[in-house]
Amino acid sequence: MASHRKSRTPGTRVTGIRTPALATAALTSVALLSQTATAAPSDDGKPSLEEVEKKVDDLYRQAESATEKYNAAREKTAKQRKQVDTLLDDVAKRTQRLNEARAELGSFAAAQYRTGAGVPDTATFLLADTPQDIFDQRQVMDRMTGRQKEAVDDYVTQQSETMKKRQEATESLQTLTETQGDLKTAKATVQKKLTDARELMAKLTAEEKARLAAIEKEKQKEAARKAAELAEQQKAREKAAATQQDSGTSGGTSGSSGSTTSPSTDSSYATKAEKALAFARAQIGKPYVWGATGPGSYDCSGLTQAAWKAAGVTLPRTTYDQVNAGTTVPVSQAQPGDLVFFYDDVTHVGIYIGNGMMIHAPKPGTYVREESIYYDGESSIHSVVRPA
Repeated sequence: MASHRKSRTPGTRVTGIRTPALATAALTSVALLSQTATAAPSDDGKPSLEEVEKKVDDLYRQAESATEKYNAAREKTAKQRKQVDTLLDDVAKRTQRLNEARAELGSFAAAQYRTGAGVPDTATFLLADTPQDIFDQRQVMDRMTGRQKEAVDDYVTQQSETMKKRQEATESLQTLTETQGDLKTAKATVQKKLTDARELMAKLTAEEKARLAAIEKEKQKEAARKAAELAEQQKAREKAAATQQDSGTSGGTSGSSGSTTSPSTDSSYATKAEKALAFARAQIGKPYVWGATGPGSYDCSGLTQAAWKAAGVTLPRTTYDQVNAGTTVPVSQAQPGDLVFFYDDVTHVGIYIGNGMMIHAPKPGTYVREESIYYDGESSIHSVVRPA
């Protein structure tokens, strides 16, 4: 998402079970509808309706990608600003101690001046530019009293540590400035993509918008069919697992039922997932706003982070980090509460609710809603992660 972030190697894609006949039929249906609904390019080179639809979708995807970069840069900026504030506070305290040590040396110099005693010129140390200048004056150190030497040692230490902290603060301030530049760039990118998408949609006629809506409706039907298929598969597995468990119990054995997760773990996760889903459901209808983490609006990763926080689980801010914050499982084994990630660049996420459905904050201009995990096609699913 942001220029400061290293490109990530996409994780292994975990996909659901494909049904060739069903997918082929659905693709054929969408293709036929698109052919009848899409206007052919005009003689003046105006893009077809299908091309406009793809362009708008791409712009929204790019805006969401830039949003995740913005989230990452903003989080990094906040951490660096806190670090800079801490360093500057430390520098201020060390400077105060340095001034106190300098004042003590000054008092020795003043006393020497008043008495005219043949003691070393302590003021020499006040004129030194660096600690090294002080250490180079060994002959003076040898003629000092014990307390004077302690005062000089303290001054040297304070000056050295203060200079070091000032350098650290300077470097941190430079890094903060660079990150703020990344943040500004990501913000501008989001705004530009959204503006371009709105301008494209504004140019469409009412008839063209109706055709786009018809194509979208057909896609949603296919997603619902795929979700129903996944739900049936889950029910079949649960029934088989229950039958196997009953068989093992009646046989009086203590052998494994074939599950890789203990009942206690399942129960613990289900309890947390229930809390996360209850929170997510309560957000349905709230607007998608890029960079938002609630309570009035959310972006995709802001919603999933807030939902699992309600369950007592802390997730990272961005999709890039959330995808690594748990155990990856196949789509066919997804459980309510799992996080479903989309696209090769991992720029979208939703929270699974079962039966092939999820709750997510889709994109700019939409609201938090329930939708099939196949809303953008099976191939768009990157992975499923169990966060707790």
